[in-house]
Amino acid sequence: MARMHEIEGRVVGANWRDYLALCKPKVVLVMLLTALVGVCLASPGLPDPVLALITLLGIGMSAGSAAAVNHVLDRHYDERMARTRHRPLPQGRLSPGQALGFAALLGTAGIALLALLVNPLTAWLTLASLIGYALIYTVFLKRATPQNIVIGGVAGAAPPLLGWVAVTGSLDANGLLLMLIIFAWTPPHFWALCIARKADYQRAGVPMLPVTHGERYTGLQILLYTLLMMVTTAFPYLTQLSGPVYLVGVAILNLRFLQLAWQLYQGGDKQVAMALFRYSISYIMWLFAILLLDHYLFASA
Repeated sequence: MARMHEIEGRVVGANWRDYLALCKPKVVLVMLLTALVGVCLASPGLPDPVLALITLLGIGMSAGSAAAVNHVLDRHYDERMARTRHRPLPQGRLSPGQALGFAALLGTAGIALLALLVNPLTAWLTLASLIGYALIYTVFLKRATPQNIVIGGVAGAAPPLLGWVAVTGSLDANGLLLMLIIFAWTPPHFWALCIARKADYQRAGVPMLPVTHGERYTGLQILLYTLLMMVTTAFPYLTQLSGPVYLVGVAILNLRFLQLAWQLYQGGDKQVAMALFRYSISYIMWLFAILLLDHYLFASA
């Protein structure tokens, strides 16, 4: 009873920062950057600012909703992990009911915005991504297979495709290509973190690849997926979606990524793994920023 009273007291003291933390804002901001690039690349000139704003708002709210559901479903795992134990639910600052109510409100509003003010296809694809991450990945894949991040990565890779579909109203090869880049990037990005935080995942009982197959094998998979990622990031130039500015920029980014992946495979420690993880975040942001710069340089030429 004392513990319940303590938690209830903390819940009463919850503030807007706790609700914001449920949305994983740093992750959502990266997703919104890639979605914005999708909007811009699909537009013949500058995108309609109102359409772009509504699209980003709807995608961002939906992504925040999925993240909040993830917090609820993972709260018992989060309690055992140093990286996540200070989140609002493990600390008792919010109850699962409060978090789910917030997620339902946020997700419903985001999908409604997209359906009513953008187009139905964008809304349906966003809903599928929300369900894919919040339920299929979190409930089933994360606990069932060390390939969870590969299969579940489809949902996290969707934002640039959603931005593209918001403008065009249809699926096509270029929009899917933008999604493919993030899909190939996700495993080396996340597995690097898993190596650096292997003890956390072992303690929580989550079957991430370094836990089930070891760090050496995971390092090999990171290296192989890095090579796959390098191939996929060349496609925008090969399909003429982008020009030489992008090609040079992504080549430089890829060389550094490959260097870190090789160091990790050769026996790098957890510091190398964390360096790769941090670089991978900068990598995906710079890649899409360069893609956007290249687009407008050649659009104006």
